[in-house]
Amino acid sequence: MAPTAVLVTDRFQAFSTEHVGLLAIFLLVCVALVVVGRRRRGDDTVFRRGFAIVLASVVVPIQVVQLRPWDFDLQSSLPINLCDLAWLCAVYALWTRRPWAVALTYYWGLTLTSQGILTPSLGQQFPDPRYFGFWGLHFLTVWSAVYLVSSGNPPTWRGYRFTLMVTAVWAAASILFNAAAGTNYGYLNRKPDTASLLDLLPGWPAYVVLEIAVVAVVWALMTWPFTLSGPQPSRATVSPRDGT
Repeated sequence: MAPTAVLVTDRFQAFSTEHVGLLAIFLLVCVALVVVGRRRRGDDTVFRRGFAIVLASVVVPIQVVQLRPWDFDLQSSLPINLCDLAWLCAVYALWTRRPWAVALTYYWGLTLTSQGILTPSLGQQFPDPRYFGFWGLHFLTVWSAVYLVSSGNPPTWRGYRFTLMVTAVWAAASILFNAAAGTNYGYLNRKPDTASLLDLLPGWPAYVVLEIAVVAVVWALMTWPFTLSGPQPSRATVSPRDGT
């Protein structure tokens, strides 16, 4: 009688007890940042810039590790996913409150980066450095978006249009790069191997078109409530101490 094969995987398991615990921590910090953001409006330069330094200090070393020759993987190491670009925008937005950086952090962070939190595609488990890099990047980016909006930097239709334009350019460039390099950054050339919301959509390229349409609608709904009372001055335009 042949021995029974045991399937062993090193991949992080979505919706496991560990994942649920991480989600609970994530949500608790989100609530705390909303409270802190509302209380610190008008005098949060030190907090924001400290937040930016923490974000960069957590993510940059992991990015460097992934680019080392013996750790490099063409399929995942290049910092060209929107999550990689989102954390860079988050650092700059926290430091300066520039409207364009806040907009990219808000829309990319609360939708695309948060999807990585809900349905993680992570090939490593604790305590692998990439494990900490994955959760640090995703958590801190979304927390940055939550704090920025809560502290007086609401989304605008101008920021919405700018984000759509930048995202379209990124998608076109990524599809071409994936086709040439045999990669799948942004899951634009094929769906991820693990379960994700893309499983609800048809195959390529239809799911890419539908994904863009869905994202555009979702981002519009994320903008609309903040514009009901007319244009509101953003903290990014009224704080002389930040040099903006």
